[in-house]
Amino acid sequence: MTTLLAAQGVEAWWITLVKCFVVINLVMVTFAYLTLAERKVMGRMQLRYGPNRVGPYGLLQPIADLLKLLHKESFRPTDAIGTLYIVSPFVALFTALVTFSVIPWGPGWVIFGQQVNGYVADVSIALLFIFAIGSLGVYGFIVGGWSSDSKFALLGSMRTCAQLVSYEVSLALSVLGVVIMAESLSLVDVVEAQQRTVWYLLPQLAGFVVFFLAGLAETARAPFDLPEAEQELVAGYHTEYGGMRFGMYSTAEYVNLITLSALAVTLFLGGWLGPEWFGGLSGPIWFVAKLFALLFVFIWIRTTVPRLRYDQLMRFGWKVLLPVATLNAVVTAILVVWI
Repeated sequence: MTTLLAAQGVEAWWITLVKCFVVINLVMVTFAYLTLAERKVMGRMQLRYGPNRVGPYGLLQPIADLLKLLHKESFRPTDAIGTLYIVSPFVALFTALVTFSVIPWGPGWVIFGQQVNGYVADVSIALLFIFAIGSLGVYGFIVGGWSSDSKFALLGSMRTCAQLVSYEVSLALSVLGVVIMAESLSLVDVVEAQQRTVWYLLPQLAGFVVFFLAGLAETARAPFDLPEAEQELVAGYHTEYGGMRFGMYSTAEYVNLITLSALAVTLFLGGWLGPEWFGGLSGPIWFVAKLFALLFVFIWIRTTVPRLRYDQLMRFGWKVLLPVATLNAVVTAILVVWI
């Protein structure tokens, strides 16, 4: 039966389960060493070493950080709303991991007679799925800050709500040009459309720039890290969290960053497409190389660009990014119909 499914290009259910396990663990490992890479890169750019004590070249630092978080006391404010306070970090982390399930990283292979697709799930409305799950993930940050019964956490959650709602509009509009050109909301179809024409970075350069800047704000990365502005709000919405509850929030932020970079690679940089230098593994290798290149740019920006004021943040989102994203979508639609 499984051989017949492979011949028809259909993947067996147990292979999908195995891929879920592998992908989740790979994303978590990437998150762990992304924190180390960020600290190393920032250290070099600031003329210092960064972590270099735990293990050779500091390679065991993520494990040391995990052990430290596991041994920290899991406290809770006296007047915190218990259930919501505890559940919020889980919601943030779960939604961050789920969104990666529709990201394609390869064309698919037949291994030992079994069909293995280069994605966990090919959803016909994958882009809508990502934005919907991302909208649900916001509740993990908002409710967590509100339920902590802390002024700093509440202000951080209010900033998170305003910032994510404002920039999510521009983020959604920035990908409309890609959807119009590919004529599909499936990320697999988007990559295959780029294989037939060109990478959409060229015709959709304006959309890519808007997507990248709005993505910085969506992930609360510098210079848009107002929800966690240490000089103003201590730590923002997770001020009252410690131990692994804080660790889950930190993990969710970095996984969102990884997912956003993977989505940018898929929509604008051709996904897994590249020269066939490595045979059947070329797709995943090129996908990972592009992903790490974008993650490096995120770290570079955090190191070099100062934080905006809150009024500048909102003005930039509504008066600059939104009009540019709208104009890009309208012009793309006109050109596609005309040509």
